[in-house]
Formats: sequence, structure tokens, C-alpha cells
Amino acid sequence: MEVVAMSAQKVEENALAFVNEVRVAGRVSGVPEERELPSGDVVLLVRVVVDRPSVAGERRRVDTVDCAVWAKGLRRRVSGWRPDDMVEVEGALRRRFYRSAGGGTLSRVEVEVTAARITRRATTG
Repeated sequence: MEVVAMSAQKVEENALAFVNEVRVAGRVSGVPEERELPSGDVVLLVRVVVDRPSVAGERRRVDTVDCAVWAKGLRRRVSGWRPDDMVEVEGALRRRFYRSAGGGTLSRVEVEVTAARITRRATTG
């Protein structure tokens, strides 16, 4: 077994190699939904639909990105989003584990939102 001592500078350089930053810009697919978890924590869930680049001869394709908003002030602001609003969110990818109704453990990957804004309000009617 080899033991390697690292200087503080080397540790800092290695830490910079790990980045989990996400920026998603797209359209809100539905009304944001607030959920209270068994722990008592509250999370606001919103889905953002992002168009993929178009390819000639293929039908339009999209990605649907689940986003979780935990911070109270940010939850309040995002809760006012409407379907078809164009938005931008920033945050980090997180894998969250939870129990299904049948008692099994499930997981999902979502963006944990740290910043969010509307870029264009949906037109009504």
C-alpha cells in the first residue's frame, strides 16, 4: 500500500476538477406542484421541456427535465409559473431516493434549483 501526501494546493486543484452545474432553458410543462415530504420538508416540483436540435426529416424531439425547488423564497417565486412560460433554471443534478406506495425504494434524477427566472410569459388564450 502506498500512502501519498498531498499539499493543500494539490487538494484545491483536485476539488476544481469536480463540477456539478446545470443550466436549463425551456418551457414549463404544467402547473408547479408543492409536496410535503414525510420528513416535513416542502419541495416544489416543476417540469421544464427543452427542444432538442432539429434534424431534417425527423420529427421534433424534446427532453423533459424534472426540477426541485427547496428554498422557501425561490419556491414562492416559481409557484407563480404557468404552463408554457419560458424559463431558465440553474442548479445541480441530484439523485433523490424515496419510497413507493408499495414500500419499495425508487430514485429519480432532477435539477436541484438554486436560481430561476422567467424569460418570457406564456400568452393567454
